Amino acid sequence: MAVVVQVNFPMQGPWGAEMAEAFRGLAESINEEPGFIWKVWIEDQSADLSGGIYLFETRENAEAYVRMHTERLAGFGITDVTATFSDVNEQLSTLNHASLG
Repeated sequence: MAVVVQVNFPMQGPWGAEMAEAFRGLAESINEEPGFIWKVWIEDQSADLSGGIYLFETRENAEAYVRMHTERLAGFGITDVTATFSDVNEQLSTLNHASLG
């Protein structure tokens, strides 16, 4: 069953186009993660928060990615990382135009 993960963490920028340029290599590497389907990058400059909403093929893939990503962020001094995991109801999601694969 597909799993959605939302990851949030504090960040001081960059934002917008600068973020896209700075993190292009990271974005490309995420495509290679086991079970990865897609990611929506999220940012809230007014709250100094960043993160993403991800879709993975399995909970195991999602949990492994979050463990690795949390360690990577800690290497940048970011330790206040939150993640929520939710199973996807594929029948209803497809009815509402979700792209699940």
